[in-house]
Amino acid sequence: MTYKMITLLGPTATGKTRLAVLIANKINGEIISADSRQVYKRMDIGTGKDLSEYVLNGNQTVYHLINIAEPGYAYNLYQYQQEFYNVYRDITVRGKKPILCGGSGLYIEAVLKGYSLINVPVNDHLRMYLSQKSEPELTTMLIDLKKVHNTTDLTERERLIRAIEIETYYRENGISTSNINGYSSIIVGINYPREIIRKRITERLQQRLDGGMIEEVKSLLDSGISSEKLKYYGLEYKFITQYLCDGLAYDEMVRLLNIAIHQFAKRQMTWFRRMEKQGFIIHWVDGAWSEEEKLEFVLSKRKS
Repeated sequence: MTYKMITLLGPTATGKTRLAVLIANKINGEIISADSRQVYKRMDIGTGKDLSEYVLNGNQTVYHLINIAEPGYAYNLYQYQQEFYNVYRDITVRGKKPILCGGSGLYIEAVLKGYSLINVPVNDHLRMYLSQKSEPELTTMLIDLKKVHNTTDLTERERLIRAIEIETYYRENGISTSNINGYSSIIVGINYPREIIRKRITERLQQRLDGGMIEEVKSLLDSGISSEKLKYYGLEYKFITQYLCDGLAYDEMVRLLNIAIHQFAKRQMTWFRRMEKQGFIIHWVDGAWSEEEKLEFVLSKRKS
């Protein structure tokens, strides 16, 4: 069969964007980002948008679901799923080929399996009650409500409260995340040996620090986004905000951030391996292959 979409996934720092752009230029495609943080404007370096990579031989590759929300806004999975549906339809109607690319396993899975999601409203009464709980208490409450696969739900107080709010709503209203129609997609993953990924992560982190990532975080803080709110948006923003606002030493910030990103990449691979156990077929590309070899591999699988 010929698949309607190519999904390109993998842990951070494996070169997904570059390969997606090569594929798009070969098959008349457009890229749909599957990254939970790249939706935010003015959060470029810390989220790894690497927008310059979308230009190939002077031609701009079209991308979607990047820079669509303001910093400080709590963008969620339901909104992403709805935005994806709209973009997918638009791309295919125009005769283009959609390429889903990113490392947010939950976002990818929600699209491919067609999770039945709803826009859960805010429960002010519940939030007031939860605001009196400690983070360990909130963590216990969430684990009691559901089997936690998305471990990022456990990393920040605001995310914990929202996750409890959603699960509470599902229980009270009898709504489950059962599967509906998903999307026909060939799935290709990029991976390197763990030691190589660690090296790539460390090198890329230093490049981003040298490229203005601290200045980006400072600018966001100066624009009025609170330090607590900014810490919600991922590891880079969390640790750099601690450096800028909480007295964390620079060298210690870099060390802790580097370790945290390594751990994050490991969790990403755990998620993708879990997807395979659930029945997803992921065709893995060796990151050490040349660009031509990777491209040929993906195109051959697309029509297998």
